[in-house]
Amino acid sequence: MGRYGEDLAVRRLTASGMCILDRNWRCRDGEIDIVATDADALVICEVKTRRASAYEHPMAAVRPDKTRRLRLLAERWMERHGGPPPGGVRIDVIGVLLPARGAPVVEHVRGVA
Repeated sequence: MGRYGEDLAVRRLTASGMCILDRNWRCRDGEIDIVATDADALVICEVKTRRASAYEHPMAAVRPDKTRRLRLLAERWMERHGGPPPGGVRIDVIGVLLPARGAPVVEHVRGVA
């Protein structure tokens, strides 16, 4: 389910003109789901996929502790890939909701942290 949500997120990002640099990048501090560029900005994307049910909305799963970790992971990624880009760094969240019937709902929120 997670991989499917990430694939949908990649399609949404590329359709909006972003370039995907990395997927499921890992280091000792954790994992970044998607690393992309948007013009001259580096974008770190967290993807949350949930089935439509009584559970919380996928976007609600990204709390302050998660955004702090994403900032740390962004620093680690830049250390290994040449430093910060001229356009800075942005953290985005993509929520994918999978209903029992019908098409998935993909929500992209830019600049959450």
